[in-house]
Amino acid sequence: MAMTNTAYAPRTNVFARIGNRIMNALVMVAEANGRVKQIEHLQSMSDAELARRGIKRDEIVYHVFRDLSHV
Repeated sequence: MAMTNTAYAPRTNVFARIGNRIMNALVMVAEANGRVKQIEHLQSMSDAELARRGIKRDEIVYHVFRDLSHV
């Protein structure tokens, strides 16, 4: 006696699924990246606290990525 499985997943756009998976992976990588956390921490500081560190608010990203030559 043969068993059959009639359950099926609804068809969705293959490219949309692939795109969603790629975007989800990129978001996970970005959130895990220590530089992103450092940027968030610096952005939460007051202008006075940033000034004590010698950083202007509009230079936070540059400051965090300053070791990369192409930024």
